[in-house]
Amino acid sequence: MRFQARAVAAVAATALAVTLAGCGDGDDAAAAAPTGPIVVAADLELSGSGANTGQAFRRALELRVDQLNGSGLTGGRPIELRIKDNRSDAAESLRNVQEFAAERAVSAIIMGACDQCALNAAKTLDERAIPAISLAAAGAVASPVAERRFLFKVGPNANDNAAALAAELRRTPGLRKLGLLHTSDGYGAEGAAALDRELGKVGLRLAAKATVKPTADDLDGAVERLASAAPDGLLVWTGAEQAALVASALAEEDYRGRLFFDAAAAGDLFLGGGVGRTPDGSTMVFTQTMVIDDVIATTPAKAARKQWFSDYTARWGSYHGIASFAADALQLVTDAAVRAGADPAKPDRSAIRDQLEMAQMDGLSGAIRLTPDNHSGLMRQSLTMLVARGGRWRLAG
Repeated sequence: MRFQARAVAAVAATALAVTLAGCGDGDDAAAAAPTGPIVVAADLELSGSGANTGQAFRRALELRVDQLNGSGLTGGRPIELRIKDNRSDAAESLRNVQEFAAERAVSAIIMGACDQCALNAAKTLDERAIPAISLAAAGAVASPVAERRFLFKVGPNANDNAAALAAELRRTPGLRKLGLLHTSDGYGAEGAAALDRELGKVGLRLAAKATVKPTADDLDGAVERLASAAPDGLLVWTGAEQAALVASALAEEDYRGRLFFDAAAAGDLFLGGGVGRTPDGSTMVFTQTMVIDDVIATTPAKAARKQWFSDYTARWGSYHGIASFAADALQLVTDAAVRAGADPAKPDRSAIRDQLEMAQMDGLSGAIRLTPDNHSGLMRQSLTMLVARGGRWRLAG
């Protein structure tokens, strides 16, 4: 009972409560409303190289389903979650998407952090007219919209992250020689280009760059070279596991420069393998959800984020930064399915897509807005700067 009460509080401030306010006007409307389940599929990296991220998404989705189903705010329609493991393989992911699309009861698909998986699935999603929300970072997942009509994205964007980092670097004194370590994938390339552009606007430039494969686990050579070439500051544009490796490698080398991380580096609250190995003063751009216990709940949305952080931590023992993106994706799909109505056994997927394309909410990750011209929902104002203190990420300032 105690968990259920917390879950209701977490959901009560969401946009779903508003959108459902007009769904129960009168007994006739209630009787006519669909009562079957909202079936949501999820294609996630539960094994293979992306397993840590995929498992964080799975936990978030399972928790959010329990919260929504216990809230009484889904118009009497329970959410049913169907998950498949793509084993961190784009070909397996496409097979999963095709199988989900063939299940007529599935309203929408949530896809994991694999950008190539989403890109490979875009044509199938359009042909089968089934909406999907990707949790991948690459901007190409959601653009160009004309080729991604049924594909949406929730999570930070390279251009927004680069602008926030450039502003922080401009405010930081003593930065003359900067280096960049980024992954050799689509998102890494987007980040390198965006940083070159945004740093140029504030009179800074990168003195050295190095790329690593997204699955590489030996980064010592690249880190050592960059630390020598750019002693003042190093920007890290990698996933969470590689970011932790970079932090540990630099700590062992007694690197005295500053560390700056892109939002893709957000994982556990603790960075670098334990207290004492995190370089204090390191900075990361991310949403407040990662450090929401540092934030005063001055609005219902902030109160909901604090409750989400608490519930996730209580169930799973710790918090993972990206978890809120999966929860918000599920919220968006649920909201769209309820508003679209129709027969639960044969949901109108095109109508759900249309509802997603107009979605706005103050989500667990921050402000989210989708439009016909923009299928990447997280807004720039949702980002903030975090700083490492005492081995843990904290709200900067």
